[in-house]
Amino acid sequence: MIKVKGIDHIAIAVKSIDKLASFFQSGLAIEMSGSENIPDRHLKIGFMDFKNTKVELVEPTSEESAISRFLATRGDGIHHICVKVENIEDAIGHLNENGFEMLDKIPRAGASGSRVAFIHPRSFGGVLIELKECNDEE
Repeated sequence: MIKVKGIDHIAIAVKSIDKLASFFQSGLAIEMSGSENIPDRHLKIGFMDFKNTKVELVEPTSEESAISRFLATRGDGIHHICVKVENIEDAIGHLNENGFEMLDKIPRAGASGSRVAFIHPRSFGGVLIELKECNDEE
């Protein structure tokens, strides 16, 4: 069984976090609330809090990053939607049982101490979906 707790964030792949963050700041008066490097995935992430959800700006730090490949073929734009789930193992099991193709068969480390897994876009109408099991503070 899967227990969805809501949308956690919408991720936007960008060549420059600073450039897009300046648009949010000047256009909507929204400041970045923090950033984090994820070296094993070759990423830098900037966080923006919109009160009812977050926007995550995702910038590659290496050509080896999946985000680099995304940017090369599609350019800056929405990369994925992240859904908060209560128990990520249960969610993965439910999706597998219902014929969804998982990019991650076991959860991996995500930002801010979370555990994440991705559903292949082929299984979800072309949309990349991230599942996120949050720690107790989120």
